[in-house]
Amino acid sequence: MTEPVIFKRFDAAGAREQREIVSLIHRDAYAERIATGDAFASDQAFMTRFDAYTSRDGFDLVMAYVGDEPVGQAWGWPLPPDTRWWNGLEAEPEPGFIVEDGSRTFALSEIMVRRAWTGQGIAHALHNELLAGRGERRATLLVRPDNSAAYAAYVRWGWRPVAHLRPGWPDAPLMDVLILPLPLAR
Repeated sequence: MTEPVIFKRFDAAGAREQREIVSLIHRDAYAERIATGDAFASDQAFMTRFDAYTSRDGFDLVMAYVGDEPVGQAWGWPLPPDTRWWNGLEAEPEPGFIVEDGSRTFALSEIMVRRAWTGQGIAHALHNELLAGRGERRATLLVRPDNSAAYAAYVRWGWRPVAHLRPGWPDAPLMDVLILPLPLAR
């Protein structure tokens, strides 16, 4: 890669204006899983979730560009006191783990890089850009246990597995819950 990676940040309203690019990145990054017929991975299901996520207070999207080409994206939001994020948790790792106040936990919902740009550190750069400067005390994400490449990357980046959760979305798989203390050192 000869051109630098440029990051663009969007709030919920700005993210909705990027909907077609969000879909493009998803379709490319998840082409193999989409091709398996996995209903949860389909672009229609993914974009339905995206539309719901952009209604969350504090929604934050970071997109990576090389030149004019969108190459990746990451997003999340702070968990409010009435969050449903923890619904489907198999067991609470410790008392009070799921208690949210709007400033305790940032949910990193998605991070993806288009296939031609994988292996170049863009996912890690997106991760750091999204989490840098967050005011929450911790971040959480969900990862498929069989997604060994992503799982290994998250562990290298300091995340630790703490539980299992099945999201409330149709056809959602059982996921591992990972936690990362914040603030993230750059």
